[in-house]
Amino acid sequence: MTVTHDVLRDRARGCLLGLAAGDALGAPAENLTPAEIRRRWGRLTEIEGGGTDDTEYAIFAASLLVRHGHELTAADVAAAYRSQIIPLVTGPMRGAGFSELGTIEALRRGLQPPMTGLTHSHGWSDGLAMRAASYGVFCPGDPAEAARLVEQDGLVSGSGEGILGGRAVAGAVAAAMGGAAPREVVSAALSVIPADSWTARNVERAREVFDNAAPDLVEALHRALVVRHYPWTDVAPEAVALALAAYLAGDGDVEAVVTFGVSLGRDADTIGAIAGAIAGAGRGERGVPARWAAKIGPVTGKCLPVVAGRHVLDVADELADELADELAEGL
Repeated sequence: MTVTHDVLRDRARGCLLGLAAGDALGAPAENLTPAEIRRRWGRLTEIEGGGTDDTEYAIFAASLLVRHGHELTAADVAAAYRSQIIPLVTGPMRGAGFSELGTIEALRRGLQPPMTGLTHSHGWSDGLAMRAASYGVFCPGDPAEAARLVEQDGLVSGSGEGILGGRAVAGAVAAAMGGAAPREVVSAALSVIPADSWTARNVERAREVFDNAAPDLVEALHRALVVRHYPWTDVAPEAVALALAAYLAGDGDVEAVVTFGVSLGRDADTIGAIAGAIAGAGRGERGVPARWAAKIGPVTGKCLPVVAGRHVLDVADELADELADELAEGL
């Protein structure tokens, strides 16, 4: 894909800034129902506090790409966990998801990928999907390569539908980075996962619900996608499909996409982060509302101390620079 460094940088910044904004906006609504969100805020539109592990893990994923580029392997990811994450975890990893906690324990026991992602019972979680945007940024216009790279990360911490959710998000962001329209972006997400997977079926259901113009789109999406009998909300096929539905509902506009996404409740911070990343990749830095961007500061490292003090805009610039160097070397 022929694109200038300035365009790559703008879209990378939009993507990670949109991710951080969606994460922060959705954080107070996590695990709430749409009805409870409406009761508390009417429509949640203003960032109240900081983000969660979603933003910190996206920054960590970006650092892997800056270091290894397209040569990244699951072994590299596991080595980074062992050298950069585990030594600094002296207490609870505040806000860490089940899959990441299970991975830390598996690595401490000396297991190697893919067993590190298979040995715990949360391989289907949206932990990979929440950080997959960095891989899409690194592969503008190439959903297949973005999906291949994010799977190397996923083999360390997840399995099955958890990895497929990450592939779908990385593919969607890669398409948005390449300038694809919203429906093309959703098609790109579907192109990198098996058609008979739970994730693909959910994305198709989400698209059908949107196309049928249900009078209450939120309720219709919940009926079609939400696993109501399960006590946790970090289910990758659910969160990814809801985020893509929000992307369609907002027609790619960052504010419309993210505010709709977090209104869905469930794993609202991750839904907001995924939806914001895809929309931001398409609209660039200026597509993210300035009032939200002003609230995004360096991460605190409350979950991942290794990324404390990093800002998503600086990380986006590093990704864009590394990508530009790789593209130049390939000419």
